[in-house]
Amino acid sequence: MLEIENVSRSFGSNRVLDGVSFTVGDGRMTGFVGGNGAGKTTTMRIILGVLASDGGTVTLDGTRLTPADRALFGYMPEERGLYPKMKVAEQIVYLGRLHGMSASAAASSTADLLDRLGLGDRANATVESLSLGNQQRAQIAGALVHDPSVLVLDEPFSGLDPMAVETVQSVLTEHAATGVPVLFSSHQLDIVERICDDLVVIAGGTIRAQGSRNELREQHSAARYEIDLASDAGWVRELPGVRVVELDGDYAVFEVDRGPSGEDAAQAVLRRALETGPVRRFAPVLPTLSQIFKEVVR
Repeated sequence: MLEIENVSRSFGSNRVLDGVSFTVGDGRMTGFVGGNGAGKTTTMRIILGVLASDGGTVTLDGTRLTPADRALFGYMPEERGLYPKMKVAEQIVYLGRLHGMSASAAASSTADLLDRLGLGDRANATVESLSLGNQQRAQIAGALVHDPSVLVLDEPFSGLDPMAVETVQSVLTEHAATGVPVLFSSHQLDIVERICDDLVVIAGGTIRAQGSRNELREQHSAARYEIDLASDAGWVRELPGVRVVELDGDYAVFEVDRGPSGEDAAQAVLRRALETGPVRRFAPVLPTLSQIFKEVVR
């Protein structure tokens, strides 16, 4: 488990990180989200040892990180860092060799990754000849080539089309499934919501929310329900303790107070619905990551 505890960092009088603490669990895909300037990249650079913190600790399995530990990490910066004139496979092999791999091991890992990422037929093309999306895939291969013990990716899905997102997602989740902690940042909240196990939301250099996807949705959900009937749902407005948010013929979204009285009111809606005829759907309405994000960064 990768643990960031009470990490702070200032640049001059500008305090960029203020007591940042969160964990990235083994085998977990952890989405790290925040607006521009929120502190995501600075946090990642401190994890990698590229920047020093002013205070706090970064540990792996309870032990402070050493340069040797960090040499086993995989990192993909937001900025493209490949050599444009090199051939793709040569570039990835070179990065593997920098991590101490033998030439044969680096070549084998490179060939496997390029095939899995859909770049097998571009192995001998120069990096600069690739589309921006394919350059992004090549950078991901470079972060993975040495089978890293921790994976830190800054905007890995930037510039990728939907099919490429699916390909990259598959490769990353396979790597996480081996027990590796994976931390990735992204502005594409729909992608984060779909693929992550855990979420960390940062704003203004402080952590505003963290937890599993389901935990956060439950914590930040209003007592809101949706009901879909086989007949008109207008009667929902007449029941005590119920506030209709949306009504469209046989479909309604309504809110109740939190707590036992609200739960009783919701169950009263369901009982009345069953008396009127078939109920196609009755379920709580959970917020999206985008809605949670807007709520916690206000």
